[in-house]
Amino acid sequence: MPGTATSEPEVTNISAHGFWILLDDEELFLSYEEFPWFRGGTVEQISTVAQDRPGHLRWKALDVDLTVDSIRHPDRYPLKAGLSDPS
Repeated sequence: MPGTATSEPEVTNISAHGFWILLDDEELFLSYEEFPWFRGGTVEQISTVAQDRPGHLRWKALDVDLTVDSIRHPDRYPLKAGLSDPS
């Protein structure tokens, strides 16, 4: 029995406020406010994303793994890992 067809995720735009990712037929926005791990990332690091399994995205160079549900509904996932403060 064939599985569900999925396409590779593609970052379509990066701005000062976050970035958009196209996943199958849906475009999702990840704001740096909600997803601060990407704020210091380079274009290459943010653009290099893989879907290891359905519903799960990975940015290996940034050591970030997210479920698609957490991107669609960040309010359901209020706990965030702390970012180290270099000062």
